[in-house]
Amino acid sequence: MKVIRLSQPHNLNQLDFPEMVMALGYFDGVHKGHQKVITKAKEIAEGTGMKSAVMTFHPHPLVVLRKKEDIDYITPLEEKIHLIQELDVDLLFVVEFTKEFAALLPQQFVDDYIIKLNVKHVVAGFDFTYGHLGKGTMETIPFHSREQFLHTTVEKITDHDRKVSSTLIREVIKSGDVEYAQTLLGRPHSVAGVVVHGDKRGRTIGFPTANVEVEEHYLIPPTGVYAVSIEIDSVVFDGVCNIGYKPTFNNEQSLKPSIEVHIFDFNREIYGQKVTVSWFKRIRSEKKFHNVDELIEQISKDKAAAEQFFHKKMV
Repeated sequence: MKVIRLSQPHNLNQLDFPEMVMALGYFDGVHKGHQKVITKAKEIAEGTGMKSAVMTFHPHPLVVLRKKEDIDYITPLEEKIHLIQELDVDLLFVVEFTKEFAALLPQQFVDDYIIKLNVKHVVAGFDFTYGHLGKGTMETIPFHSREQFLHTTVEKITDHDRKVSSTLIREVIKSGDVEYAQTLLGRPHSVAGVVVHGDKRGRTIGFPTANVEVEEHYLIPPTGVYAVSIEIDSVVFDGVCNIGYKPTFNNEQSLKPSIEVHIFDFNREIYGQKVTVSWFKRIRSEKKFHNVDELIEQISKDKAAAEQFFHKKMV
């Protein structure tokens, strides 16, 4: 997949690209609804002999328009690129979302980012908007197309009468229901990070952990204990993870929670390595114990619960 990064204004034109079928959207999460839009574009491309393309935008519009800098993404940009690549798309356009770009009138957006890029068929979700204040919609796109391209609108996907959306998935992850998030995403919610040195207290009580420092603005589930998998050097291991502030040992709360994974049947030094943690089930909320013995007893129960979860999953 070829990745092309664009900023407003760009100087590309139709001669720079083959004829394309393009899926349009922000695509945070690349969830089941997004996947349907992208695969529909791929199907049309294959049926017409054109190239398949996706256009997404970065950073989040709220960062630019409302100066909201603490946006946590379901899939930060590099993860989004990786997931779209796995869908076997030919070209990915990443448009820098700026005030100048946001100010484009709907017709200007269509002229510069669809027609000028040699797009012959647009595919987007029913709620996709474009142009200044989102005044362009899938109902106005035939008018703005200047009869230069066709369009296909993908209707909403629902789960129990709720629209599968990035907003819903954010709410679900923030509530800790990572099992339902997996249903909506079509895969477990995951975060990437680097294993760093912690206080090494886990090994002294018989449960050594990998302390994972998340690198980007990932959306993290709430504090608690989870059944997780951790990918190290392309090999996936099961484990149990605590997200929290370790109240049994710390009287003062740190600025952000730690992510500590006890990996089953694992005995290697992995400091400095990049890993991916995937969340499968919330086992319990975080709590403070009266003493270390109580904590050890609870961790044993947590480990057994996670092992039982993965055993049932395999059966």
